[in-house]
Amino acid sequence: MIIGFDGSRAFVPERTGTENYSYQLLKHLAEIDPSNIYKVYLRPGNEVNRDNWPPNFHFVLIDYPRLWTQIGLALQTFTDKIDVLFVPAHTLPIIRKPGLKTVMTVHDLGAEFLPTTHQLKQRLYLGFITKYQLNSATKLIAVSESTKKDLINLGIKREKIHVIYEGFDTSLFKPQSIDIKDSILKQFDLEAKKYFLFVGTIQPRKNLANLIRAFKGFLNVFPQTEIILVLAGAKGWLSDEIFTLPKKLGIEERVKFLGRVKDEDLPPLYCGALAFTYPSLYEGFGLPILEAMACNCPVISSNSSSLPEVAGDGAIYAYPLSVEQILEAMLKIAENDSLRDNLIEKGSKQAEKFSWEKCAEETLEIFNNLKG
Repeated sequence: MIIGFDGSRAFVPERTGTENYSYQLLKHLAEIDPSNIYKVYLRPGNEVNRDNWPPNFHFVLIDYPRLWTQIGLALQTFTDKIDVLFVPAHTLPIIRKPGLKTVMTVHDLGAEFLPTTHQLKQRLYLGFITKYQLNSATKLIAVSESTKKDLINLGIKREKIHVIYEGFDTSLFKPQSIDIKDSILKQFDLEAKKYFLFVGTIQPRKNLANLIRAFKGFLNVFPQTEIILVLAGAKGWLSDEIFTLPKKLGIEERVKFLGRVKDEDLPPLYCGALAFTYPSLYEGFGLPILEAMACNCPVISSNSSSLPEVAGDGAIYAYPLSVEQILEAMLKIAENDSLRDNLIEKGSKQAEKFSWEKCAEETLEIFNNLKG
């Protein structure tokens, strides 16, 4: 069987979210599937060392700088003899070879269920295009039961949806030695400091304003504490208010923005944190929770969308719109060492349930079931 794989997201210089999913899935498919032939479609600017991939993986550059999916990839489905086209995010070509079987991964439906946290052009595009593509795809992969539920609520047939959880890089996200941890923390001026940590894009959906307000309440309870709040992530849209809020609250010296942090520097940050705080309003999966748990970092999580599904019994939960509940969770972590130890133990076991190997195996099963 010949499988077309949209690799345009997998080979970008800096991978986050769907880009990381695309790369890790493709990498692990290459490790377990010597039988099927893969045509991996690339866009201009993608960089790949073809020598690192097995011979049944062929890389095809589609030289369309604009409208790459809807023109370039669409035309390729007519010229290449592929049996299945897989797209690892929400954008199938609307026009494609008749009868071509398609598989699409749905990471979340935030534009539909949390519209105020998405730009207008995103809402219009995703609203029209995604609904059409969800109905026209042969099979859909949802990254959580929560996302599957959202799809069903949109009227998508239950039988075409398959839940396959994401994984995380187990070779990277693990407990760190004291020397490595201290070396990285020193680079961020965090050596020997206690801090609550957030990792993710700085944007409204992450609910960071409420996290900062909760931390202000924490400082009111413990005015002499040296604990700080550390936010690691690239600047997203509508983030200006988030960056200025600490100053408005008079705590700008206690809130540290690190910007985007390299993947290899994240494990020491997790390992050094008092707790990882993830108060997001809506997530299709919530990968940073698993990364933190694998690094023996206690987790405070929002109780919304997919997050309880991912974190299981390895986290303290708070309603994301309640500053008081977020504050209460932070106070529990700071005051109760035995609770922290318990969360570390349970979180480590929870993280073991997820892997890219399992994700690749279950995805391959869907491909193979479409054969013939």
